[in-house]
Amino acid sequence: MAKALSKSQIAAVIAEQNEISKTTALAILDQIADLAYKNAKHTFTYPGLGKLVLVDRKARVGRNPATGEQIQIPAKRVVKFRVAKAAKDAILGAK
Repeated sequence: MAKALSKSQIAAVIAEQNEISKTTALAILDQIADLAYKNAKHTFTYPGLGKLVLVDRKARVGRNPATGEQIQIPAKRVVKFRVAKAAKDAILGAK
């Protein structure tokens, strides 16, 4: 199994394919990440890849796996990433 690409490797590929400097490519990646963080409250969509969504989870009863004791899990907000259909089809192949 191949290793995941690092941020600098991604920037190098972007820089090479678009004939820009690696520094500029890194700055663009940072700007996209900052934009996603700031707009995640209102759903941030990255076209062709997916969207970041805030989801409210309800309080629930769970179990401690070590002891089997019931515990109360409080309500909380979580960030989820929903993969776009185009990305699923490109990775897994269309059905």
